[in-house]
Amino acid sequence: MEKEGKIIKIAGPLVVATNMEGAKIFEVVKVSEKKLIGEIISLKENVAFIQVYEETTGIACGEPVFKTNESLLVELGPGLLGSIYDGIQRPLNLIEKMVGAFIERGIEIPSLNREKIWHFKPLLKEGEEIESGDILGVVDEEGFEHRILVPPFVKKGLLKMIKPEGDYNIEEIIAKVETKEGEVNLKMYQKWPVRQKRPVKKELVPDELLVTGQRVIDSLFPIMKGGTACVPGPFGAGKTVIQHQLAKWVDADVIVFVGCGERGNEMADVLIEFSKLKDPKTKRLLLKRSVLVANTSNMPVAAREASIYTGITIAEYFRDMGYNVALIADSTSRWAEALREISGRMEEMPGEEGYPTYLPSRIASFYERAGKMICLGKDNRIGSVSIIGAVSPPGGDFSEPVTQSTLRVTKVFWALDDALANKRHFPAINWLISYSLYKERVEEFLREKVSPEFPELIKLAQKFLQEEAKLQEIVTLIGAESLSEKDKLILEIAKSVREDFLIQNAFDEVDTFSSLKKQYLMLKAIFAFERKARELIERGLKLKEIEGLERLKEKIARLKYLPEENLNELEEVIKEIETYQHV
Repeated sequence: MEKEGKIIKIAGPLVVATNMEGAKIFEVVKVSEKKLIGEIISLKENVAFIQVYEETTGIACGEPVFKTNESLLVELGPGLLGSIYDGIQRPLNLIEKMVGAFIERGIEIPSLNREKIWHFKPLLKEGEEIESGDILGVVDEEGFEHRILVPPFVKKGLLKMIKPEGDYNIEEIIAKVETKEGEVNLKMYQKWPVRQKRPVKKELVPDELLVTGQRVIDSLFPIMKGGTACVPGPFGAGKTVIQHQLAKWVDADVIVFVGCGERGNEMADVLIEFSKLKDPKTKRLLLKRSVLVANTSNMPVAAREASIYTGITIAEYFRDMGYNVALIADSTSRWAEALREISGRMEEMPGEEGYPTYLPSRIASFYERAGKMICLGKDNRIGSVSIIGAVSPPGGDFSEPVTQSTLRVTKVFWALDDALANKRHFPAINWLISYSLYKERVEEFLREKVSPEFPELIKLAQKFLQEEAKLQEIVTLIGAESLSEKDKLILEIAKSVREDFLIQNAFDEVDTFSSLKKQYLMLKAIFAFERKARELIERGLKLKEIEGLERLKEKIARLKYLPEENLNELEEVIKEIETYQHV
C-alpha cells in the first residue's frame, strides 16, 4: 500500500485529504500512520472527504492516507452465529481477548475465525452445471445448517472440483468453477459490500404472520415475514424491552440485533440474556441463532452509520440460504444523528431540524432491503428479512423528521406512549394511534391456521377499546354512575381487554410469551363473558348485582398465567362462562 494522499483538515470523525486522484466514492482508506479505518463519502476533484470509523484524536494534518481500492465489505460464512461485532464487523470478543476491554485504534482482526475447523458436507458433484446461489454443501454450526452458497458474482459455469466430505478451515479452497470468464476458486466464506443490496430472483408479497408471542402485536398490530415495522417512543416507554422481547421470541430462524448508538449496559443485557435463554423451537441457546452488532454510544459516531448496513447485509446472507431472518435495529434515531453530525462537518445545506436533506432516501433505502424473496439458485428457495426499527424521538414527538420519514416506508406503526408506561401498562403500545397495513392478509392467515373466529374477536376487541375512549370523556364530565348498564358493560369489557389481554409481563416466566392459540382462547373467554353479561342485562339485571360474574372475571384475569401445555383449562373456563346460569 503506497502513500496516496495527505490530510489537510480534521473535524472530529471527518478527515479531508488531498492528492486522492483515482479514489472512488465509498472506497475504504487507512488514515494516518495509525491506519485508522475510514470511508470516502464525497469527492471534489482530488480532494476526498473521509468519515473515520475510529477516534481521530492525536492525528495531524500532513499525515498520509492510504488507498485500498476496496469498498466496505463484510465477511459472510460459518462462524457468524453467536458472534458480537462492532459497526464495521470487527469481532469484539476476539479483540477483548487480544487487547482487553478497550479497542486499540488501527487494530485489524479477521471477522471470521481463520483457524477454526468446520465439517463440510458437499451436496453437488463434479461436472454439474451450477449458477449463482446454488448450495455447494452444508456445515453443521452447533445444530444450525449453514448452507455454503455459490456467491452472486459467480456466473453460470461447470463445477470443475469440489472437496469431499471432511474438515476444513474457511481459507481452504473447497470448489472450483469453470465459467466463460475463467476459473473461479470458492471458499466457505464470501465477501460482500455492505451498501449494495444482495440480488434475488424475485420479490414476493409477504403472506405469513411473523409470530412474536406479544399479544398486542400479534393480534392487534401484526407484522408479516418480510415486513417492516417502526417502534417510536420516548425515554422510559419500554422501547428496548420490546426489542429484547422480539429478539427472544420472534418466529425467525436467525436474529440480527443491531445496537446502534444505544447504552453499553443495554447491549450487555442482550448478550447476557441470549447466552442463558433457550430458543423454544430448537432448544439451543438464543445466542446460537443470533448475530449481535454493537455500536454503543461511547463508540465513534461514524461507525453507527456503517452498523446498520453491516446488520442488513448479514441478514440478507442468511435469507439467501432460505431462512426467515429478523433484523432488530435499536435505534435508527442514533444512526440519523450520526448522519447529521457528518453532514454538518461537511458543511452541507441542512434540512429539517438540521438533518441532511437526503435523510428520507437513506431511511427508505435501508427498509426496502426487507422482503420475502425467491433466492438465487436452481432450487428456488424462499427466504425473508423482516426489519423492526426503533426510533427515539426527542420528547416523544412523533412529528419529528426521523419518525415521519420512517413511517412513510414501513407498514406497521407501534406507537409507544409514556402515559401508558407511567400507568405500568406494558407493552405501552397505544392502541388508538398504532396501525398495521398487513391486517387483511393476516386475517386470512389466522382464519386458516388458528380459527375462523379469531379475526372477528380481534375486531371486537378494537371496537370495545374505541368505544371506551368515547365513553371516558362522558365519565370524566358526569361520572360513571350516569351511564346505562350496557355502557358500563362496554367499559368493563374494554378494561378486561386492556388489563387481562394487552398487558403482558416480559419478566414473568409464563406470561412473557403467548402462542396464537392462547391469544385466541383468551379473547374468546373475554367475549363469551361479554355475551353472557349482556344477556343478563337484557333480562333487567344490573351488572354489579350479578355476583357470579365477579368470580368468572377473576378466572379470566388469571388466564394469562396458564402455561401453554395447560390450554385445556382455558377451554374449560370458556365452557363455564357459556353455561353459567344466574340464580
